[in-house]
Amino acid sequence: MSGTGALTLHTDTGDRFRLYRLEHLDEIEQLRRMPRSEIDGIRATAHVLPFAVNSYVINELIDWDRVPDDPMFQLTFPQREMLHAADFEQVHRLVKAGAPQSDIQSVVRQIQFGMNPHPAGQSTLNVPMVGGRAIAGIQHKYRETVLFFPSRGQTCLSYCTYCFRWPQFVGIDEMKFAARETDELVGYLRAHPDVSNVLITGGDPLVMRTTLLRRYVEPLLSDDLAGVTTIRIGTKSLAFWPQRFLTDPDADDLLRLFEQVVRSGRHLAFMAHFSHPRELETDVAQRAIARVIATGAVVRTQAPLIRHVNDEADTWARMWSEQVRLGAVPYYMFVERDTGPRDYFEVPLDRGWRIFRDAYSKVSGLARTVRGPSMSATPGKVVIDGVTLIGTEEVFALRFLQARRPEWVGRPFFARFDPDAAWLDDLQPAFGQPEFFFAAGMREIEAEHARSRAVHSTRPGRRAAPTAPAGVS
Repeated sequence: MSGTGALTLHTDTGDRFRLYRLEHLDEIEQLRRMPRSEIDGIRATAHVLPFAVNSYVINELIDWDRVPDDPMFQLTFPQREMLHAADFEQVHRLVKAGAPQSDIQSVVRQIQFGMNPHPAGQSTLNVPMVGGRAIAGIQHKYRETVLFFPSRGQTCLSYCTYCFRWPQFVGIDEMKFAARETDELVGYLRAHPDVSNVLITGGDPLVMRTTLLRRYVEPLLSDDLAGVTTIRIGTKSLAFWPQRFLTDPDADDLLRLFEQVVRSGRHLAFMAHFSHPRELETDVAQRAIARVIATGAVVRTQAPLIRHVNDEADTWARMWSEQVRLGAVPYYMFVERDTGPRDYFEVPLDRGWRIFRDAYSKVSGLARTVRGPSMSATPGKVVIDGVTLIGTEEVFALRFLQARRPEWVGRPFFARFDPDAAWLDDLQPAFGQPEFFFAAGMREIEAEHARSRAVHSTRPGRRAAPTAPAGVS
């Protein structure tokens, strides 16, 4: 579904999928209700942040009477406030003047590289080195879990404006994670028997036809990879195009592939991204969820807490309760990552924890499988257990749900309370400690990676591992 043209897909029941990109803004009939200045703002911002929205989202999920405040509109249409004012004005001026695309692109690239495209060590610490080179399309941050990015799955059925993987979609090859084949993945898994989970992610792997997805999945089911007991598929297809499981030409074949994974004895975890209850309310979404669950897959749900979209406790309580009713398992509430338009979407940690706590208190025990609010930071997944008073000091109580070093998991630690803090890097250790307990270990991990890259880059006959572009952290 990549490319520049509007993609149209006719299914066997007449459902019509159409993907609108930047060049198709004027073809979206509903936008004509809006002032021209607002449309121009969307157009300029979409030169910097990826934009694609499909006909189902436009016609079924967005409440156009509430635009621009409607949460589904905020979720899919870039807003000028998502860029710093000076950056927006610079791009807007060039676009409005009809400047050459090369001039616009030069400014846009500077802005993109300044938005922390690959947070939490994704392009440095997470990419494994084998034989003196980085393995394309694989990330290995936690001992048990490997992430795999199939090259044909590095787009989406619609783009979320908050997405922390936005660099995958803006046309910069050196920003992308992508693998063309599974051979290197299979070889890597054989060499790392501690890995029990493979997460197929993107983008959205379910933009691929089943025949192509099968080429990536079936090799993971071989007898010599018996240690891989769980296959996860990260996707927003249930929210953005549930017809994928109902009326698309290969919908039945896709469900047969899910059944094949389950019959192999593996656990199939369908990691469904639902950002708002509206995505669960349509009949097609509910029927699609039922079909996926009927294959034996477990649907686990997750989303970040995002201002302008879902930053109210009642929204999350409604969403979790409805997910349980439909047979899904609430899994994570994430903190918006420190990348892209974070200033527009981020919620301070204190407020985020209070939203989580209030929502958690309104649901039954069956929905309390959810963890959060959780930061996927460089050292690992850090959950905020609460704000409390220890002695005379007000502190955040924190712990790792997952970590680069397994011995860090579950160990409580404390940070000084800061009402404005929005990410782990904003926090300071409590009780006068000079640093958090994992800081020395992180220095060792970073030094080890640096040594490995230096050795491989100077070894004769070896190709140097790719590094992040200048300005990318």
